[in-house]
Amino acid sequence: MGSLSDFLRNFLKNKGHFVFGSLLVAKICGFIGSLIIIRLLSENDFGLISIVASLSAIFLAFSGFGSQQILLRYGSIAKNSKEKKALSAYLLKQGFYYQMALSFVFLLCSIFYLDKFEKIIFLFIAFAVRLIGVFFYNHIQSQLRISGRNREFARLNNVVNISGLILILVLTYFFGIVGYLIAMMLMPFFSLFWFQNINFSEKVELKFSKNEIWKYGLFTAGTAVLGDALFSLDIILMGFLMNESAVANYKTAILIPANLTFIAMTFMQSDFPELAKKHRDKSFLRYYISNYYKIFIPLCLGIFFAMFLLDDFIVTLFFGEKYQGIETPFLILTGAFLLNMLMRNLYGNLLSAVGKMEYNTIISAFALAILLGLSFFFVPKFGVEGMAISQSVTLLITGLLLMGGFLSYYRKLS
Repeated sequence: MGSLSDFLRNFLKNKGHFVFGSLLVAKICGFIGSLIIIRLLSENDFGLISIVASLSAIFLAFSGFGSQQILLRYGSIAKNSKEKKALSAYLLKQGFYYQMALSFVFLLCSIFYLDKFEKIIFLFIAFAVRLIGVFFYNHIQSQLRISGRNREFARLNNVVNISGLILILVLTYFFGIVGYLIAMMLMPFFSLFWFQNINFSEKVELKFSKNEIWKYGLFTAGTAVLGDALFSLDIILMGFLMNESAVANYKTAILIPANLTFIAMTFMQSDFPELAKKHRDKSFLRYYISNYYKIFIPLCLGIFFAMFLLDDFIVTLFFGEKYQGIETPFLILTGAFLLNMLMRNLYGNLLSAVGKMEYNTIISAFALAILLGLSFFFVPKFGVEGMAISQSVTLLITGLLLMGGFLSYYRKLS
């Protein structure tokens, strides 16, 4: 179907570089934002934020019960703009009801932490408001993607993330943890400047079965929840098994490795509408995987070699001398997340694009069970390094299982 140069040329032709670039900016802003609060807040405040943010990530993944992912996939395969608008209006209204219920349940979760951490209720309130803002942000993003407005999608992402980063820096510097919470609440609501008027009184006729799309949405949300829970459960378990200082050390050790995956994730998200359209084209899927590996295998090897040589320097440069000693878990997690890019990220996203979300969900649930079991064995013995080992083994096993699931689908195509 073409060489690597043709693959990259098509990527640019579809304005995938705008999507990739904006998602890259979002990850960089998120990374810098994390560095800011690591530097400006105390270990205890950072540990508290890490606990609530990790729990919030689970609810963020379930945003609108997967309504934005429904819109992205089914909007991509819709035949015309009228079908896309009808689907968008229906999902915005129904998804908002679900989101309000999710925010309320998230607030109730604070009950389990009130006895141990006195001021944590204020963090839960702030993150509950943020969840509502993120719902609108995600919906508008998907709406722009299915309309082919990738340049406008990039502008939205850049404005929200860069202005949000500036707000975090200024407010956290002057007001500490209170300023950080205010910035995090306001940030996603900037997306409402891109909101398109929708006439909810108009009767909406969907061309897709509601049962079909919500089944996909629930499996997508379930997979996202379980997948993000995998990267939140470690923090939550560290909070229960150890203390705020250990949470801060592990969160710091995993920060750069976990963010490395943005390269693969943003690349595949840029191509998601195209993958959804051609989900039954066997030759295209083979062509895509082949060229993906041509790009990412050399990239991952280069990154790991650089991290191995410069681990001491990187830890001190980004996190300061108080976090010296986390180099071993840092390297373990770096290797794990680079393998994650080559397996779990690739085949998990492919399964999502082809509509096989139920398999993703099953594997994600299995991953939590693996991580839970390994953590109770390794963390009491090895502390932060034990959690790094537990997370790495979990990622390797689930990556192999997801690859097997996609290859099973691929072999059945004619």
